[in-house]
Amino acid sequence: MHRTLLITILITIHIFFVLGVSLAAEPKVEGSQLVSKRYDEAKFYYNQLQTNAKLSATRDNWLKGTRNFRRIYLSSPKSTFAPACLYMLGRLYRDMFEAFTLPIDIDESVSYYKDIVRLFPQHKLADDAYFQLASIFIKKNEPKKAAEYLVEIVTNYSNGDMHSQAEDMLKVLSKEHDIALPKVMVSATGDNNLSYVLPVKYWSSDHYTRVVIMASGPVNYKEVLLEETKNTPRRLYIDFKDSYIEPQYRAPVPIKDGLLEQIRTGQFSPDTVRVVLDIESIGSYKIFSLPDPFRVVIDVRGKGHEDLEQVAVTEIPKIEQEQQKNKPKLETPSSSEIVVLKPSKKKAVTVSESDTTPSSVVAKKDKDTRNDPKTNPLSLAQQLGLGVKKIVLDPGHGGKDPGAMAFKLKEKDIVLKVAQTLAPVLEKALGCEVILTRDKDVFVSLEERTAIANTENADLFISLHVNAHPSQKVRGLETYYLNLTTNAEAMRVAALENATSTHQMSDLQDILSDIMKNSKIEESSRLAQQVHNSILDEAAAKGYADIKNLGVKQAPFYVLIGAQMPAILIELAFITNKDDVQNLNDPAFIRLLTQEIADGIHNYVSSTTAQFQAFNFTQDEADSGAEAM
Repeated sequence: MHRTLLITILITIHIFFVLGVSLAAEPKVEGSQLVSKRYDEAKFYYNQLQTNAKLSATRDNWLKGTRNFRRIYLSSPKSTFAPACLYMLGRLYRDMFEAFTLPIDIDESVSYYKDIVRLFPQHKLADDAYFQLASIFIKKNEPKKAAEYLVEIVTNYSNGDMHSQAEDMLKVLSKEHDIALPKVMVSATGDNNLSYVLPVKYWSSDHYTRVVIMASGPVNYKEVLLEETKNTPRRLYIDFKDSYIEPQYRAPVPIKDGLLEQIRTGQFSPDTVRVVLDIESIGSYKIFSLPDPFRVVIDVRGKGHEDLEQVAVTEIPKIEQEQQKNKPKLETPSSSEIVVLKPSKKKAVTVSESDTTPSSVVAKKDKDTRNDPKTNPLSLAQQLGLGVKKIVLDPGHGGKDPGAMAFKLKEKDIVLKVAQTLAPVLEKALGCEVILTRDKDVFVSLEERTAIANTENADLFISLHVNAHPSQKVRGLETYYLNLTTNAEAMRVAALENATSTHQMSDLQDILSDIMKNSKIEESSRLAQQVHNSILDEAAAKGYADIKNLGVKQAPFYVLIGAQMPAILIELAFITNKDDVQNLNDPAFIRLLTQEIADGIHNYVSSTTAQFQAFNFTQDEADSGAEAM
């Protein structure tokens, strides 16, 4: 009997258990459908509030709408409708604030939107909630708080439907309220990102100004010259598209240093940075860009200096007689001895006479027709007679930039030593002032070096470098001046010194074709040949005859761009060749280099003066003949 009773009880419990499970499961299905139905009814009532003026006129009706969504959320806080209910509560209370202007309503709206991003940060309505919060705080005149919510969207919801609008709104806030943009909007990655425009650098004198504007990446820019009005001088401004400048750099910078009076940089529009140059007088200007890193360079000349070369008629000191006594002349090698470097093979090959050009070989001094006034028109500098009062020496590289390195030597150290040794030699030999772009181991940008020469009103610019080559057999001396080139080896050397690629160097030539329309190229070519020949002459006489003559060449070196005086770049030797390195470690060779650079400059000045005199003599003769007739 007891056993039968026990079995009956167990069966009854089992029946109730099964029935209980089925009863529990069935209401769950009905509840989900019920939640959906109640949500649709609540949305319908909200839409009536939006369209029925009589219904929306009473605040109690709006509160009824809030109760509809609140009941749904409280009954099913983890259902799929929970985030939507919170979002609708935020909308209802914001609409109530718009209608009845009670502060409690907008506070409630903010609270519900914050609940969404706190409880459901991964839901598709989270970025919408952040955007609503931002728009609320913009209306409350709290732009910084609004920006914080927008930053959340662009940083954490890149695939959200509010991402693009958040970016646009942040750009406007940044422009109007000097609010910094998040890095994700101005980094180098992404197709729609803005580029940073960095603080402007400048160098200025009474007649010349160079301004350099760097950006985090290549940008499109447009310059506009505003003509002089009754109350304002000519002004130049540059607009950088799809760009951004941080708020701390937007204040005007008063300068009043020579020609440049003020620089004004600002976020002109949400995606445009404008840089305005207030300049005392603008006679002419050139603007160009350089890569790695991308920067825009503006060279401005004041009125009265638009096309004048810097000339100074001074007595040219003579180098001491013992320095010139019995100085041997170096004959140019025959065609079978001329050596140029073929980049495809990276080794020395001979070239025939028909292959030699002024860009790859130096002609014999006694056969050089470049200095013949009958065959070459005289430049303005030659017509006026060029004296040298000031020379800028530019030891390449420095600081964080070591230049070429080999055999435990660094290019920056070698050229600094040469420059420091050369400076007093030039001062004594030519009676001129010598300025170094750097007199210690510090980094100086390429565009600053040229700016120093221009602002100092220098007469000559000499940049000193040491070459390098993948082949340790390559050695010798080569001297460059600024010009376009198709010579692959010259492009390789220029790319090395410019710290860029040969591909970008090729692109740069299009820019240079317009920049270099002046008579400095011919003057620089003459200077380069005189200095180059002088070094090789004396090297042969002093036992360094095995130095290879790699010639005077032309190439687009950044450091020479914009120089307003004859400018050359000397590659003194190859740091990758053990014989050249041995010479560079020899104090006697360094003394030879410095003395012969000085002699070459002296020869250049003397030849220019001689041409001027010969030109004048020829003109006088012609004038006399005309009078006799």
